[in-house]
Amino acid sequence: MKIALIDGSPKVTNSTSSALLGDLKEYLAEKTEIVNFGVHSSEISKEAIEELAKTDAWVFAYPLYLDGIPGHLLACLIQLEEACINNPQIHIYGIANCGFYEGIQAELALKLLQNWSLKASFIWSGGIGVGGGGGLAMMPKLNPGHGPKAPIDKALADLSDVVMKGEVQENNYVSVAFPRFLYKFGAQMGWRRMIKANGGKVKDLGKKPE
Repeated sequence: MKIALIDGSPKVTNSTSSALLGDLKEYLAEKTEIVNFGVHSSEISKEAIEELAKTDAWVFAYPLYLDGIPGHLLACLIQLEEACINNPQIHIYGIANCGFYEGIQAELALKLLQNWSLKASFIWSGGIGVGGGGGLAMMPKLNPGHGPKAPIDKALADLSDVVMKGEVQENNYVSVAFPRFLYKFGAQMGWRRMIKANGGKVKDLGKKPE
C-alpha cells in the first residue's frame, strides 16, 4: 500500500500539521510505502500530481483558518480536481488542527475536505479534528499514549489502522488532556511574550481597529 502524507500548512517548518503527520507515520506499518508532500504554496507541481495519482490514500493535515481550509490549500485542491486523476479508489483522510481547545471547532474544515473529495470523485474516509493545536509544540516529548497528548495519540493510532486497511471512519474530535483554564492561561502568556518580543506592549493586545 502506498500512502501520501500531505502537509497543508503554510508554514514550511515547525508546523503542528507536520508534527501530527510525523506522529501518524510512527503508527503506520513498516511495510507501508509512504510519500511525503509539502503543500505550502498555492500551486502543486505536475510531477507531484503524477506521483499522487499512483498512491492509494491521501492524508491531508492542515490548520484551521477562519473555520475553513487555508486559502493556498484550497487552490491546490482545485488544481487536483481539475487534473482529473483517473483513480476513483483513492481514499481521502483529513487531520485538521486548531488553536481552540475543542477539537469540534475543526468540524467545518473537515466537511470542506469531505465535500471536495466527493466532488472530485474520491472516497472520503473520515478524519480527526484536533483541539489545543497551539500548545502541542510546547509539550514535552513522551512515549505515545502518555501525557497531555494521550487522546491525540490514540486518535492517530486509530486513524493509522483505518488508513492501512483502506477503511472509512467517522470524524473524530479530540483535544489535549489538559484543563481548559490552564490551556487558556498558557495561550495568554504566549501572546504576552510574543508582543513584547516584537516591541509592543501587553495593553496593546486589547486594542481595536480604528
